Amino acid sequence: MEEAVADCVAALGAVADRDWEGVRAGRLEWSCRRTAAHIASDLIAYAGQLAGRAQDAYVPFDITLDQDAGNAGALETITTAGALLAAAIRTTPRAVRAFHPYPFRHANREGFAAMGVAEVLLHTHDVVEGLGGTPYEPPAALASFVLTRIFPQVRPGPDPWRTLLWATGRGDLPGREPVTTWRWCNNPVLRTGRLTLEGVTPAAAADLAVGGEGGFAWVDPGPFEGTREGAGITVKQYEEGLLRPEWSMYALVRREDDRAVGAMGFHGAPDDDGRVEIGYDLSEGARGRGYATEALRALSGWALEQDGVRTVVATVERENTPSQNVVARAGFTRVSEDGSLLVYALRG
Repeated sequence: MEEAVADCVAALGAVADRDWEGVRAGRLEWSCRRTAAHIASDLIAYAGQLAGRAQDAYVPFDITLDQDAGNAGALETITTAGALLAAAIRTTPRAVRAFHPYPFRHANREGFAAMGVAEVLLHTHDVVEGLGGTPYEPPAALASFVLTRIFPQVRPGPDPWRTLLWATGRGDLPGREPVTTWRWCNNPVLRTGRLTLEGVTPAAAADLAVGGEGGFAWVDPGPFEGTREGAGITVKQYEEGLLRPEWSMYALVRREDDRAVGAMGFHGAPDDDGRVEIGYDLSEGARGRGYATEALRALSGWALEQDGVRTVVATVERENTPSQNVVARAGFTRVSEDGSLLVYALRG
């Protein structure tokens, strides 16, 4: 957050001697001054959401620039608001989620960080473009941070900044249609009696796939091989532009101690027949406690509530008796077999 704000202030400071009130910010309807005020307002609003643990709406406050505050005052306000958001992010526990309207009505600290960075980068671009300054070029890592946290549905391109501009209707990419409407997407979450099923972002999946922890604290001995394989599938879907967050991978996090016990997810979006396949995996230290059954009931039940979904399928190895027991307890019935694999289905 601090890096994004510092880069913003440096870029806008280079054009601080120009008229911000009488010039539109790039393709926006707002003036450059109003856009600068909007950056600060969003940053302080996000800090308020996290600090206040808001659950149902935005905390009812706003900030405005003093009428006699010049461009330098606007930059000072952005710096201050950015510092407050950075502090809120650092001090908010990982499991906390606060209200944000799109698309699942909540976000965690990483989501608010990505949204804050997005506001800073994109609106700095808008102001600089409107004032005719040297084209704004933030560090590629900042644009990549945003894309891999809150734009999971966007196929990455060779240049993260150009991809982010395209994804938000601010530029073109060869071979892709122009974007006219867009929304970012925080990760989905489902809750059961003991667990929180947290959608795994492309950034977390990439880390898990190469042996990391994906930003989660795990029960010993950590993610099992199936979780890492599933993360690799998620990364592949993201790279191909096929990832739909709600039909992807979820980490199973035990609420009592905020430790991940395994992963569960879909192999992809439902097909034309309303069929979707689900898989799961538990860390060895979390087995035998009913976590997989609890999560499978919740996630497959959620799936069958979605429009057009008729069947949830799970494929289990013939020798894996514990997994067969899990699907049976979750209400699945065996419908076919293929060599060493048994196919189970749960129908709506």
